Amino acid sequence: MASVAASSPISFAASFLKIKAFPLSPRFFPIRTLRCSVSSSSSEPIEFDISFAPPKPKPSSTRGGVSPQQLFIPWIVRGDDGTLKLQSQPPARLIHNLAIDATTQNPKKKDKPKKKQPQATSSSATASSSASSPASHLELKPKLSKAARRFYNENFKEPPQRLSKVLAAAGVASRRTSEELIFDGKVTVNGILCNTPQTRVDPSRDIIYVNGNRIPKKLPPKVYFALNKPKGYICSSGEKEIKSVISLFDEYLSSWDKRNPGTPKPRLFTVGRLDVATTGLIVVTNDGDFAQKLSHPSSSLPKEYITTVVGDIHKRHLMAISEGTIVEGVHCVPDSVELMPKQHDIPRARLRIVVHEGRNHEVRELVKNAGLEVHSLKRIRIGGFRLPSDLGLGKHVELKQSELKAMGWKN
Repeated sequence: MASVAASSPISFAASFLKIKAFPLSPRFFPIRTLRCSVSSSSSEPIEFDISFAPPKPKPSSTRGGVSPQQLFIPWIVRGDDGTLKLQSQPPARLIHNLAIDATTQNPKKKDKPKKKQPQATSSSATASSSASSPASHLELKPKLSKAARRFYNENFKEPPQRLSKVLAAAGVASRRTSEELIFDGKVTVNGILCNTPQTRVDPSRDIIYVNGNRIPKKLPPKVYFALNKPKGYICSSGEKEIKSVISLFDEYLSSWDKRNPGTPKPRLFTVGRLDVATTGLIVVTNDGDFAQKLSHPSSSLPKEYITTVVGDIHKRHLMAISEGTIVEGVHCVPDSVELMPKQHDIPRARLRIVVHEGRNHEVRELVKNAGLEVHSLKRIRIGGFRLPSDLGLGKHVELKQSELKAMGWKN
């Protein structure tokens, strides 16, 4: 666009004619400003300037070595020290895995035209189709590098375990009985006789036989139950005339294959023991480490009992129970002793006793040392887990992770 500045008035038509007479477009001349004059017979000549606007800038092109601005993609990577950092390059592990996938993938081969073959009989045709069908459906899995396998083995795969522990977890027998089987020469590992229970084995890789029977590669999962033990049951697989608390899980174990197909059955046992006349809470599991942690006296896990005694209870009885007694050569002192209020449906006196030693017959010995006779004894709490009030005698319920933590188990 041109702008016109005049020193005196002039008609627009005359100036337009003057300008049109000269090709003053900046397309042909690089002149930005042009001075012009208009003369008239009646007046003095008029001078004015014509200026042209600068041309519009051309858009930048990628020609001539000029490249557009590159896109920056940030990568957040966790370093060896555990802190997060920002970098412009992708992680080396990702590039390595992509390279592995690129090399292991099989390119699709072009189908070659099949040659015409003479027609065969029906029997030979079925035999050839059955022989070729497995190969046609065979899928090759990508092979992982040694570094990837080493990383998996170090971080995710379970380390080798002791042979006696593996046999117990597989449901062969208890750990002590498994050790006796190993000492008796009835266990072989990879075809070699093994007489050492401390031998480290991996059931997923090693071939283990017990009395000619191979144990499964896959071990059963860890299960945890809270059982309301009834009276008349023992906590070990004892004589046939006395029932074991494990027999209360016969229905659960009989339906195991339907609920967990292809998984071996767990070998259940109790955590600690309650004598045949004691009722209440007892934990049943197949996790030996969990059972050892809870039942060992060093765990100092509080256990709460409700005992019903014969006769009246006086202050001297409470003082005698609080002072403790000798059980298995150790002086055991209860954490607390409390006389519970009487109820109309329970005419006998009751005591609430909390102990942490877990010695054999500890509560009964404390009451007997005070000169009292135990009528009934029931355990209602282990650690922070209390026996559910709606759990009937002989019934069990599976424990959750939060309930296991309440018992002091840190897995």
